[in-house]
Amino acid sequence: MRMTDNTILVTGGTSGIGRALAEAFHDRGNRVIVTGRRRDLLENIAEARPGITGLHLDLDDPSSLPHLVGEVRGRFPELNVLIANAGISRTEDMASPDWDASAAEAIVNTNILGVLRVTAAFLPILKEQPQATIMATSSALAFLPRADFPAYCASKAFLHSWLVSLRHQLRKLPIEVLELSPPYVQTELTGAAQAADPRAMPLGDYMSEVMAMLEEGRHPRGELLLDSDLARRFAERDGTYDSIFAAMNPD
Repeated sequence: MRMTDNTILVTGGTSGIGRALAEAFHDRGNRVIVTGRRRDLLENIAEARPGITGLHLDLDDPSSLPHLVGEVRGRFPELNVLIANAGISRTEDMASPDWDASAAEAIVNTNILGVLRVTAAFLPILKEQPQATIMATSSALAFLPRADFPAYCASKAFLHSWLVSLRHQLRKLPIEVLELSPPYVQTELTGAAQAADPRAMPLGDYMSEVMAMLEEGRHPRGELLLDSDLARRFAERDGTYDSIFAAMNPD
């Protein structure tokens, strides 16, 4: 993917990794559109970064996505990069007598169906461009789960597999398909404590690594994955799955 002179839409772009991506690409001379559900956060990023456009998207509202597509097609017909980043994460205790599937259903709706719906909605516009990119935010946990986040990890495993198929099906079109698989990063994905957790990678450091990988084309198989996460990526192949799982999920 080229690093400048793109028109980029980032879903879930008002905070965390999505906002960091939007700002990093804006710094490199790209036209950037961010979407989100909360209008106050959209106004905040537009005020903080003149030139970034904030557009409302609520996937729980059936009319919201078609409205967004129409607005983007009218205002930004040159859109050539889609970053499907919106996602949520929650712990679940399936051994609890109070457990039900409500958290899992919310995760599936946002992390899986949200990505599929957004991709399907904007793919016709991307196909009109001479060069385009689709990037979706997965997770290093797609390859080996934290058992206390079962639906979250499973949703990212789904995305990994789905992106492999999408990449193969679009191979004859000028559309690059990338998978962004972050480690544990200092964002508020799981709450305020994660943003201050010293065990998590600082967001700025992670973004520097991501942009360097993109600039250098350092993403084999279309995967943007840190070297430190390759052990999890290839744990089954290397015969280390059980030991790494045990270390990540102690009794």
